[in-house]
Amino acid sequence: MSRSPAPRTISVDAEPAHSPTTPNPAPDRPSVAPAPRKPPSAVDTGWMLGLFGTAIGAGILFLPINAGAGGLWPLLVVTLLIGPMTYLSHRALARFVCASPRKGEDITVVARDYFGDGVGRIITALYFLAIYPIVLIYGVGITNTVESLMVNQLGLPPVPRVLLSGVLIALMMLVMVAGQRLMLAVTRWLVYPLILALLGVTIYLVPTWQLGDLAVVPSAGELTLSVWLIIPVLVFAFNHSPAISQFSLAMQREHGTHAPEAASRVLRRTAVLLVLFTMAFVWSCVLSLGTTGLQEAREANLPVLSHLANMHGNPLIGYLGPAVAIVAIVSSFFGHYLGASEGAAGIVRGMLPARVRQPQDRTLRRGIAVFIFLTTWAAAVLNPSILSLIESLAGPVIAVILYLMPMYAVRRIPALAPYRGQLSNVFVTVAGLVAICGILFTLLR
Repeated sequence: MSRSPAPRTISVDAEPAHSPTTPNPAPDRPSVAPAPRKPPSAVDTGWMLGLFGTAIGAGILFLPINAGAGGLWPLLVVTLLIGPMTYLSHRALARFVCASPRKGEDITVVARDYFGDGVGRIITALYFLAIYPIVLIYGVGITNTVESLMVNQLGLPPVPRVLLSGVLIALMMLVMVAGQRLMLAVTRWLVYPLILALLGVTIYLVPTWQLGDLAVVPSAGELTLSVWLIIPVLVFAFNHSPAISQFSLAMQREHGTHAPEAASRVLRRTAVLLVLFTMAFVWSCVLSLGTTGLQEAREANLPVLSHLANMHGNPLIGYLGPAVAIVAIVSSFFGHYLGASEGAAGIVRGMLPARVRQPQDRTLRRGIAVFIFLTTWAAAVLNPSILSLIESLAGPVIAVILYLMPMYAVRRIPALAPYRGQLSNVFVTVAGLVAICGILFTLLR
């Protein structure tokens, strides 16, 4: 297996991660030392909230409508499955990076080390193309949501779209360019209100819960089909893989040789947080809307909070919808920017011939930031309707990178040998295949 020269990793931190100039050879079967138990550090907590924020995009406002389509029994099955699926798949991707003998290198470099230059470049390109369109989508989403809030709820005159979108995207970009410390701090301030909002709506709707037709027990075939179609919806609603590479590098800096175990603890807490607050919100909305309400919301193409506001005549919930969407978009933008910038840097470095001097981290980081800002701004101004299709097409690639690539690496790469022979590997592989087939079936039917 060929090894490429070690390019420097691109991070949003002002200080680049340091790595040795040559990789250390991995033993045939390295041992994994258990990490000492200690209270989570500020870095661990910040990343837990950052990963939560990355997963919770604006799609959460439509999630109850999609997830509740099959009734309560399929929703119960996927609620039991989505926690282990989320945790084990993201843990595998974090191990993919953390276990690399060459410390301090991101997923694009690690993939080239593991699989060789050719396959590594393909993985890097797919990684970028799967995440970058979602960054564009968030640029469009934040502009549309703020514009609607200003005009419809606040009664303000419309602002020229080119100006509004430029200011909003520039503010989000400034946080990322400033570094991971500021990003984690801002994410913490954003995620706490988001959690409180989800909890508040969940509790507020409890008196309106009703079973009705939702409790009808489907046939085995109907149940299987419904679960199959809901799993991809929840997989990508809970997906925080774009931030996993930089998260893994942060765990290496914070915990050293115990990075894989520390990363597992943070990811486990993130999965619990996602299941508790997001699925509680989904269940509460589904039970409140009922079969008829879900169908009406789907036909009206309204976010679930907007439809609930119309049903209950409560303007507060109507205001909560845009507020939750704005917070969710901003926090999710941060995590997806990490992945997109990583992929872009890997593509640039991979395209340069070996005899050409590699650009400095800071220069490359700034160039990528300018590229992402300008293209996201252009997308927000143009407001194309094809971005939802792009997001759907990116889904299978993300599922392959998140579920199948780490499992294949476990079987083939000596550095990941300690993780072989585990039942969780079979579970992740099967779950990934189910999710990918479900996405393709939804796109093609």
